[in-house]
Formats: sequence, C-alpha cells, structure tokens
Amino acid sequence: MIKSITLNHVACYKHPTILSTDKYVNLIYGLNGSGKSTLSKYLNNLDDARYCSCSIDGYDSSQEILVYNTDFIRENFYESTQQKGIFTLSKENKEVGDAINKAKQILVEKETELNKARDCKTEAENSKRDKNNALAGKVWEIKTKYSGGDRVLEYCLDGLKGNKVALLSHLLSVEKSQNIPKDTIDILKDKLQSISGTNAQKYALLNEVSIRTENIESNGIFQKVIVGNENSSVSQLITELKNSDWVRAGLQYLPEIKDDAGMCPFCQQNTVTAQLVESIKNYFDEFYDKDLKYLKVCLTAYNSAIQSLPPKEIYEGNPKFEPHKKDFELSYSNLINALESNKSKIEEKIGSPSMEVSLVSTSECLESLNSVIQQINADIQEHNHNLDQIDDVKNAIKAQFWQIMRWEYDADIAKYDAEIQILNTNIDAAKSQIDAATDTIEVQNRLIADLQKQTVNVGEAIDHINSMLDEIGITAFQVIKSNENFYKIKRDDASDNVFTTLSEGEKMLISFLYFIELCKGKKSSSEIEKKKIIVIDDPMSSLSSIYVYNIGRLIKKDFFPYKDKKGNSCYPYEQIFILTHSLYFFYELTEINKDRREESQRLLRLQKNENGTDIKEMKYEEIQNDYQVYWSVIKDENQPVALIANCMRNIVEYFFNFIEKTDLNNCFLKPELSNNRYQALYRYINRESHSIDQNISDFKELDYADMKDAFRALFVAAGYEKHYNKMYGIKDKKSIS
Repeated sequence: MIKSITLNHVACYKHPTILSTDKYVNLIYGLNGSGKSTLSKYLNNLDDARYCSCSIDGYDSSQEILVYNTDFIRENFYESTQQKGIFTLSKENKEVGDAINKAKQILVEKETELNKARDCKTEAENSKRDKNNALAGKVWEIKTKYSGGDRVLEYCLDGLKGNKVALLSHLLSVEKSQNIPKDTIDILKDKLQSISGTNAQKYALLNEVSIRTENIESNGIFQKVIVGNENSSVSQLITELKNSDWVRAGLQYLPEIKDDAGMCPFCQQNTVTAQLVESIKNYFDEFYDKDLKYLKVCLTAYNSAIQSLPPKEIYEGNPKFEPHKKDFELSYSNLINALESNKSKIEEKIGSPSMEVSLVSTSECLESLNSVIQQINADIQEHNHNLDQIDDVKNAIKAQFWQIMRWEYDADIAKYDAEIQILNTNIDAAKSQIDAATDTIEVQNRLIADLQKQTVNVGEAIDHINSMLDEIGITAFQVIKSNENFYKIKRDDASDNVFTTLSEGEKMLISFLYFIELCKGKKSSSEIEKKKIIVIDDPMSSLSSIYVYNIGRLIKKDFFPYKDKKGNSCYPYEQIFILTHSLYFFYELTEINKDRREESQRLLRLQKNENGTDIKEMKYEEIQNDYQVYWSVIKDENQPVALIANCMRNIVEYFFNFIEKTDLNNCFLKPELSNNRYQALYRYINRESHSIDQNISDFKELDYADMKDAFRALFVAAGYEKHYNKMYGIKDKKSIS
C-alpha cells in the first residue's frame, strides 16, 4: 500500500508537495489544471526522468499500479484498431481451479512470511543504523576536541572532519594494540611542536658526569688506626687511655715549663714536667704526621672532585630535560648527599686519626645519574633525527594518536561490536527466511502460470463489457473478439476504426469498461498475479451527467470495499486513487456513513495558485457544489488569471442562462457596462467553447482588477447585487435584492 507520494519540480508542483495516506480509498478533488493529470502520469511511469525529484513510499515489486487516464485511452484505443485481450479464469475446470486456489493460498502464507522477514530485516537494519549513528555522534567528540583553532594535532583528522560516519569507520579500522600506548596526547603535541614551526632546532648532547673519587673512597687509610711511637715512656699510658687524639690535642694547652714542674691545665696542679712534655711529643713521631698529612691530601682531592660536579642548571636548561626532571633530581641529590657524607667522614678521620671510618662508594649514584642523562640524550638524538625525517615522524605521531583514540573509546566500541553482532545475526536469519520465502513464491507463481494456461480465456471479459454497455443503455456498438487474443469494437454501420466514430462520452465509457475488466484480469495467460493499486483519473471529464450515476455505481461495485456474509470488510484491490474535477461525482463516491468513511476513505483537495499546487486534507463537511467552488476561486487573486476568468464564465453561464433564464447579451447592453474596461470579460464569456482553459491563451490583456470590477458590475446591472454580495461574502444591508 502506498503511504505517501511526494511531487516536486514537475508541472504545477513547484515545491515538495506530499500526499500522505493510510486508507484504501483516496478521493482527490481538483479543478482542471490543478495537477491531477501530473499525479496520475507519475504513478503510471515512476521511472520517467521527468519525475526525478518525485518519490513514493510503500510501493514495492510485489505491487502493480494500473492507471486509467488519457494516456491509457490513447495507447489502447486511438493508436490501435484492436485491443489486447483480457485473460480471466474459466469456471469450467474445477480441478485446475482448486489447484490454483491451493497455490494462491500457499502464496498468501509465504508472502506473509516474506513480509514478516522483511520487517524483521528492516527493523534490525534500522536499529543497526541508529546504533551506528549514536556511536558516530559519540566519537565525533574527537573532531570537536582536536580540530579548529591552533590545535596542532588537527592534521590527524584530515579527510574525516566533514563526515561523522567516515570518522567512525576510520576509528573502527584502527587495529587495537595489545598494550595501552605509553605516550599521551600532551607528549604527542610536544613532539610535534618541537619539530614544527620556526622554533624547531637541533640540540647538543649533554655531557655525562665524570668525577674521580673511587680511589679515595676505597683507600685503606680510613680503616687504619693511626697512633704514635710505642717506645715512648708514655705509650702505655696513652694506650690505656685509648684516646691518643685527645692527648695530642691537649699539647696545645700545656704551659711553658720553666722550673722543675708546671701547672697541669686540667687538674691545676704542678705535675707537668719538661720530661713529661718531651715524652708526649716523642710519642707523636714522623709516621703519625705522615699519615695525617696524607688524610689531608685525600680531603683536598675529594673537595676538588665535588667542586668539579656540573651544576644542575646545565641540564635543566635543555628542552628535553622536563620529562626526566624527577629522576634526574633524585639521582643528583643522592650523589651529592653521598659525596658530602664521605667528605664529613674524611674530616672526622683527620680530627681523630685513630678512629676507623668507612666511605660509601658513589659509583652507583653516579651510574644512576648518568643513566638519566643518557635518557635525555636519547630524546635529544630522537628529536634531532625527527627534524631530518619530519614527514615520517608526523605519520608516526598520527598512528600513535589513533591508537590513543582507539583505546579511549574501546568500551564504546566493544559494546557497539557486541550489539552489531547480534543484529547482523538477526539480519542474516531474516535474509535466509526472505530467500526461502522468495524461492517458494517463485515456484508457486510458475505453477499458477502453468495452471492458468489450461483454463484462462478472453471471452468472459468480452461478455462483461457488453453486459455493462447494455446495463448503461448503450446498444449502438459492442466489443467482439478480433482474433484469439484481441478485441475490437463493432458497430452496425462501420467495421474499421470504430472508436474514432464514437462521441467523446462513448469513447470514455468503452475505455473505462475495458479498464475495469483489465483490473480484474490479466494482460497475458502467463502473467503472475500481483497486488493491484488502481488509479482512476477523471472518468467524468467528457461524460454527460446521465452517466455519472452509472459510472459511480460501477466504481463502487468493482473497486470499493464490501462486507462478506460474516460482516468482515473485504478489499478487491490493494488500494484505490480516484481523481476528479466534478464535485458532484466526488460527492457521489464519498461514503455517507461516518464510521465507514473514516475506516476506508481519505478525502483530499488539490489547490493551485501562483506558488504552485498543494495537497490538502478535505473534511466531509467541506464538500461544496461546483458553483460554490467557482466563487471561491475568483475570490483568490493568487489564482492564475486564466482560471479566474474561466470560473467567472462558468458562474455567469450557470446563473444567467440556467437559473435566471436571462438573456446575457441584454445585460451587457446596459449603459453601466459600456466602460471599455468591462469589454474584455464580455468578449471572453461569448467565446464558443465553454470551460476550457486553453481559450484564454490569447487574452493577454486580461487584468484581475478589471475582470473583478466588470464581474460585479454585471450582477449589479442585472439587479442581483445582493446575490453577488452573498456569494462574495460582502455584508451590505442596502444591497438590491
């Protein structure tokens, strides 16, 4: 079933105009020139290049559109002296008929399965599309975050910034690395900025730290107990004191000995003799002094080594230092602390030569510091190399960028992949069901086609057409079989090309009766039956009013829904579209019962003005007669002037000739209508052909204001100003009755 039809940029449809429907019967009213023929011609030839801007929703290959319009009449009657036969099933062969019915029943079941599988497939595909769009919207954050302004990584998005689906497809194509990328986005930015722009330059390598302290730190002098001459008379005493350093330090406090004894600086007694002083001094011999001097040399050398250590600022000033700052400062501090500690221990040893001290080896601290410096140099070397290989580096950064993005959106992608996998499984299952149902349908269609060949004929359609002609009261001609598969029209007084001798009304009738039978039957004996959508374009255009009822009754009987014996609604075809310019005919086809009308019918109106045609829904209460419609047209100055003039002529003919029985010429002889401005309307109304828009083509001097004034003056001059005001919607109590 057709759900909507969009007409655009064709004929009077100047902008997208949509006909929406969910009903079986669609009745469409419109004046001549409002776009009815364009609509029917589009439905008759959907693939015509003229309709490239038009579209249709709800129609598929299981359906067939049959259109009755002027093209149908021309192709089947004017351009051919005989008509193709219409094949219908004979009732004579019951077994074949039963086989066909059984095959049709299987067809219905399989078509139901096919439609269900298609719906499942469509639902899964729509869900898949929605999830794809949702994820595409999510990862679009990459574009908004890393492009625009001075964002240095924007080049990574080249070719992907204008399409969400393309960006998502690229991200999904990135193979996820086993490990989380070590570099961050900030590191990538720094790398790129360091080799880009006018500030990009190469850097010199940093010198590693080299200090000579190992020989000093491992020297055995620091574990040596340095003492004086053991042959001295006081050596035993000093040994018992276990503190020769204290004794040696005390020598500087001894007073000058002039007499036999001097005062001891510690006990304040005259106990210190010259001989004692000399014995103490003899204890600290030349070997003692030599070791002490050597310790002082070690201290001086160690101080020099410490002072040769490069300051931190040399390293901190390098642009590649920052990532290693923490490790460098820790290693540098450890080395400084170790050196200062060793220095203090040397100083302690000098102060107390007899004390054993152990110096810490600084080689590990030095190696640790130099290891950090080597890492910095590695970054410097990489940077310098990158400057020589900028394109390769940018490509590597781009690859790293997408690896980071792939990991960043990994949870979203994993969820998406799991959902898509389920949907793909559902789609594959639906495809399998569709293929199986399609195969079965093809088999049954071939079976039906073969069975139909045994029991179809063209005779019954001839009988139906002739029967309907008799029923309508037309006996001047009939349809006969021309040869095995063709018809022709037969008339007593003519045998060849009879169709051209018929009146316009008769041509319309016979062509329409032929169309009715064509809808019921098939164009060939092997034709596969499809769901039929019927389009009938203005069957009343050339018919006398005496046939309106008969044609309306035929349409209702053969095309409209009906109730079966159980009270269920039955629909002869898939859908019906009927277009007409006759409000009387439109009213005849409209279902009077409100519930039945709302169940199966949709009423529509084509409205055309200078902006093109629009399709509007029409309520039952809005149906007017033709006379009222003509008045509504002339009140709308946006309508084409030709249409307004034609409607004015129809109103005048209807009112003066048929209602008032007034001689129109006498009215125009009145002095009030002698103004030259009014003559254009008079000449137009008196042209021979009536209600045909084409006759206005040479009236280029027509002006809406002049036509409107002349039209009103005519009614006023004839004494019907009150009627004019009523129809025009003018309230005037003083108007003439």
